[in-house]
Amino acid sequence: MHIANISEAKAQLSALIEKVMAGEEVIIGKAGKPVARIIKYENNRQPRRPGALKGKIKIANDFDVLPDDIAEAFGMTDK
Repeated sequence: MHIANISEAKAQLSALIEKVMAGEEVIIGKAGKPVARIIKYENNRQPRRPGALKGKIKIANDFDVLPDDIAEAFGMTDK
């Protein structure tokens, strides 16, 4: 594990990234206290499946009907 302060991290970001890519963990500190941890990114997420919610979502028949009180508030009535 490598510990660096913010100014060192700014000056040597490429070198710190190389350490992370090699499997090392880098801790960045401010005023002597750790504030961030840089670790190697690993994409473990499953790919999204289109249609995964098919049949589970229902849309009401009147979904796109504007209620009278709201239509009136916007001046959209035939009065």
